[in-house]
Amino acid sequence: MKVEIWSDVVCPFCYIGKRRFEEALKAFNHQDEVEVEWKSFQLNPALNVKSDQSLNEYLAEIKGISIEEAVKMNQYVTEMAKEVGLNYQLDQAKVANTLNAHRLLQFAKTKGKGDSMKEHLMQAYFIQGKDLNSNTILEQIALEIGLDAQEIKDVLISDKFAQNVEEDAYDGQQLGVRGVPFFVFDRKYGISGAQPLEVFERTLAQAYAEKS
Repeated sequence: MKVEIWSDVVCPFCYIGKRRFEEALKAFNHQDEVEVEWKSFQLNPALNVKSDQSLNEYLAEIKGISIEEAVKMNQYVTEMAKEVGLNYQLDQAKVANTLNAHRLLQFAKTKGKGDSMKEHLMQAYFIQGKDLNSNTILEQIALEIGLDAQEIKDVLISDKFAQNVEEDAYDGQQLGVRGVPFFVFDRKYGISGAQPLEVFERTLAQAYAEKS
């Protein structure tokens, strides 16, 4: 059985959804028969980063809300993250265009390290306050999961895997993905958002029961 997950590495609900899905999968009796593939999705592919802009300021700008409202939104999602064991440090987060991070994710998938790359990118952004706009930071993250140094450099100085990112986005659009996280089970069932644990458990069981 295959589960495809569309998400962005700077999407706070995507990290929370990842943890809830992982918890459901851990308790699933047939977890060894489940293949998980991370699909690329950029929340803002046209983003031009402003180096002096905080996450609260960015959120206020794109949502058309006040800074105070943006702060409350980030406080809410930080508390939500704590429920799944994630200690978000959103006051340290750097607004980022995630194309290069997704290209590295696509490269990591070819080496069987997609899940590890996804986890490390999200941890770097939400918990460690690292700048995912920086190729130096991205290179360090890729090295941490055991990817080859020269191959990493070759990806980052080129446009390699950009087409894969675009293809994932297009594939998602055809399936009706309009927001993330979005979980697709054997192309039969879909879950939108960081749903409660029992939703993931129920969908895993149903999809497995109907798998061909």
